[in-house]
Amino acid sequence: MDFDARLAPYAAHSSKSRGRTHIEPPAGSRSEFQRDRDRIIHSTAFRRLEYKTQVFLNHEGDLFRTRLTHSIEVAQIGRTLARSLGLNEDLVEATALAHDLGHTPFGHVGQDVLNECMKDYGGFEHNLQSLRVVDELEEHYGAFDGLNLTFETREGILKHCSLANARQLGELGRRFMERSQPSLEAQLTNLADEIAYNNHDIDDGLRSGLLTMAQMEEVELFARHRHTVETQYPGLPGRRALYETIRLMITAMTADLVETSRALLEEAAPKDIDDVRASPPLIRFSPQMRAETTALKRFLYANLYRHFQVNRMRVKASRIVRELFEAFLSDPVLLPNDYQVEGDPMRQARKIADYIAGMTDRYAIREHRRIFSLDHF
Repeated sequence: MDFDARLAPYAAHSSKSRGRTHIEPPAGSRSEFQRDRDRIIHSTAFRRLEYKTQVFLNHEGDLFRTRLTHSIEVAQIGRTLARSLGLNEDLVEATALAHDLGHTPFGHVGQDVLNECMKDYGGFEHNLQSLRVVDELEEHYGAFDGLNLTFETREGILKHCSLANARQLGELGRRFMERSQPSLEAQLTNLADEIAYNNHDIDDGLRSGLLTMAQMEEVELFARHRHTVETQYPGLPGRRALYETIRLMITAMTADLVETSRALLEEAAPKDIDDVRASPPLIRFSPQMRAETTALKRFLYANLYRHFQVNRMRVKASRIVRELFEAFLSDPVLLPNDYQVEGDPMRQARKIADYIAGMTDRYAIREHRRIFSLDHF
């Protein structure tokens, strides 16, 4: 079966994949990237994303995004973009669904605190942890640890990496040392992630009441499309008007990315994925759209992510993560047996980070209560 027949020559072709760490026979009716996607969906770490924070803690409302719904939205946007540019939809989908597998509970604050706790033990970064999840921590197969994903999916998961860590990753880390680019599919997924969170965080912010429509209309990108909706549908009720506005924003962002990237690809004329790796980034927004999305991100950072009510939860979440780490490090017998390491403080700290990063929000809260609350004996 030819899974790559409709792809552009510069796309990632599954038939030309750099393969897996552990050689396996072909998947038959599935391409190698489809097999990756399926393994990710059936992983334990993927299911845990349902109860991991995007912006609002899981228990704060049933309709706010979680890491799981965010990942699904990234995959949907990514597949649409990939199809428009002749790229590999299956690889984009696999990368999108896996990109947050290593994220801590409580969103970015959990990552930041865990990184502080791990500063003397190699640090912590959620992209690298996502790779660790799929390479080592998932336990589904008799022949190997992890999910044994293809090089291309693993490459797409690893958006950022320090040079020190890159040196330990062999071929996968080479591009960070050589300053070369990943596949177009990886570049595209990174921007699909940005499109998804910029837009759904507006929806969640307004739903929560932490943002107001008057505030949002200070943002040019939002105000322009809001005006279009009001002109086209006078008197449309609030939620429907908001959904229409966000729909138009997503359409504008994706159309701009496709148009800009298509022009860059025509100019660079890469013959294959190796040419892509040697080129500057070829999946991009136009300068105007980049300026507008940057302004939107700055607005959300100042008015939503640093809202005092969000900050209160950040403080609570910080305390939970820090106190759990310190308790486990000082007394490893508090850990489940599989996470206890004797005689090696570096490995013990990393196992603690694995344990905490794998927690959902509600499990971390429950574990903190078990250890520190006098009501739990």
